[in-house]
Amino acid sequence: MKAQPERTEKKRPSGAGLLIVVSGPSAVGKDTVLDLVLGTGKGLVHDVVRCVTATTRVPREGEINGVSYHFMPVVAFQQKAEQEGFLEYANVFGNWYGTPGDWVADQCARGLDVILKIDVQGALAVKEKLPDAVLIFFRPPSLAELERRLRARNTEDEDQIARRLLDARNELAQMPHYDYSIVNNEVDEAADDLRAILRAEHCKIMS
Repeated sequence: MKAQPERTEKKRPSGAGLLIVVSGPSAVGKDTVLDLVLGTGKGLVHDVVRCVTATTRVPREGEINGVSYHFMPVVAFQQKAEQEGFLEYANVFGNWYGTPGDWVADQCARGLDVILKIDVQGALAVKEKLPDAVLIFFRPPSLAELERRLRARNTEDEDQIARRLLDARNELAQMPHYDYSIVNNEVDEAADDLRAILRAEHCKIMS
């Protein structure tokens, strides 16, 4: 009988939750899809929590500290970074963003799936530290549609819109480093795609 190949040790401990990292250009609709999936819980086969990122930027209208982001002064953020309190952190558009590492590890150890919404630079840093993290890239149906959404948001001036569109092109070029991509054309369909990915990952045989 032909010998079966030996299975290597699983990178993710048995019973541990998934770390799902979501990225995509500004205004592609990541929050809208995540709010739909997590708000209803429909179609989820596992408990999922969303990681609240720390940032030094000024809150936008309607954002709540501790819910939307952990809004921090620059000095406090830098102190936490020096103490290695972030899984990753980066400067984006002149503001700092960081992922609280201890919180993510604790939630996954408890068996909860953690969804982390961060930029491409941060996602690749997480993947380097935690190879079993699942990277999902949200992309627009076209750059023209992305520009329309940016303008409809009415939070950036012309220079900022131009910069975000340039950054979007650069981010799209990094998509091959991700495990999955979702085109956010219709929100309901994008939400179904995200649910399908989560179900598939829990069915995967890890080697």
